[in-house]
Amino acid sequence: MEPFKHVETAKGPSLFLLPEWMALKEGLTAGFTGRHGGASAAPWESLNCGLHVGDRDEAVLDNRRRLAEALQWPYEAWTCAEQVHGNRVYRVTREDRGKGRDSRVTAVQDTDAIMTADKDVLLTSFYADCVPLYFFDPVQEAVALAHAGWKGTALEIARHTVEAMSEAYGCQPANIRGGIGPSIGLCCYEVDAAVLGRMDPLIRELDALLKASGFEAGPIAQPTSEGKARINLKELNRQIMIKAGILPMHIELSEWCTGCRTDLFFSHRMEGGQTGRMVSWIGMGRGEGTA
Repeated sequence: MEPFKHVETAKGPSLFLLPEWMALKEGLTAGFTGRHGGASAAPWESLNCGLHVGDRDEAVLDNRRRLAEALQWPYEAWTCAEQVHGNRVYRVTREDRGKGRDSRVTAVQDTDAIMTADKDVLLTSFYADCVPLYFFDPVQEAVALAHAGWKGTALEIARHTVEAMSEAYGCQPANIRGGIGPSIGLCCYEVDAAVLGRMDPLIRELDALLKASGFEAGPIAQPTSEGKARINLKELNRQIMIKAGILPMHIELSEWCTGCRTDLFFSHRMEGGQTGRMVSWIGMGRGEGTA
């Protein structure tokens, strides 16, 4: 069953919510945006939330405010990083609240995973095919987001995030919930020999672990032609989460493919790089004005 539930209203932004997680803790919000319900013009039409793609800043900030309003969160809580396809994990505190909200200059720099145990901080991250990863520990009440393209996947950013949560907040991996959001699927993601060579050691390791465990899983890679292959980034990240100690039953995996569904999502690959960015978000609310 698809864990990300599509919610679209006549005037508000298109949302894909994680209702099962939101039911685990009062005030928790987690989800992913679609491409509709915003203020941006083509080719970023319409809910582009990325400041780095050439869109007007005014439209992007309007879109971010629309999302915060739809979530019933104060816009001041919006916090994000400047992503670089690495595996650095940053611990967000109350002092970091609002970083990157209105400007890339004020964002947490050179970081692809952010985590917090503070309330009223809305963690956000940006995508147009890459894999959004979600983490929630209901015991220690800590949350995290990680951005995993093929480089971040090869660098095992999911494992680094689990380890960082354990070190910072005392999280036990068996208690952590993992989520893998809408992103490009095996059906649409073919890579060349250079990328495949960079990913091959990880693919072989995870494939061996998978066979040894006896767990059932989707295909990780499918050869196509001339040394190319289709790669399942979602399944790779699920296996990395399991390797890091998250229980398979605690991992939600979306079937939405951003490449197949450009009617709902932005896709960098399918739209020739001229497109907007979706947002993943997670936060634990407390007090009036939060959800």
